[in-house]
Amino acid sequence: MSPDELHFLESHEWVGRDGDLAVVGISDFAVNQLTDLVYVDLPPVGSTVTRGETFGEVESVKAVSDLYSPVTGEVVEVNGGLEENMATLSEDPFGDGWLIKVRPTDEGTEGLMDAAAYREFCTTADQ
Repeated sequence: MSPDELHFLESHEWVGRDGDLAVVGISDFAVNQLTDLVYVDLPPVGSTVTRGETFGEVESVKAVSDLYSPVTGEVVEVNGGLEENMATLSEDPFGDGWLIKVRPTDEGTEGLMDAAAYREFCTTADQ
């Protein structure tokens, strides 16, 4: 997915559309801040995620960080490939490094940043 087409939370999760599904991941900024990712804990297929609430965590050699959902809905797919190759998350966070796919019950992006606003947010957050 192109980062310019995504919407972001301040906690660095992104959401994009794939047909009627919402694809959720974490940004390259978050990956670079965490460095050396070693584990990701994701919800099972069939579970419900709620916008603004935690749905899992990502662990690096430095820290464990909660993952927050930018949408509400049912998890319909989990990126199981990350268990075998966490490097995918670092190498392609906006593509093959996606985390979950959700059938959303909320359609809007209100309260989420577009790509330009997110880049500006990261510029000020990195200082």
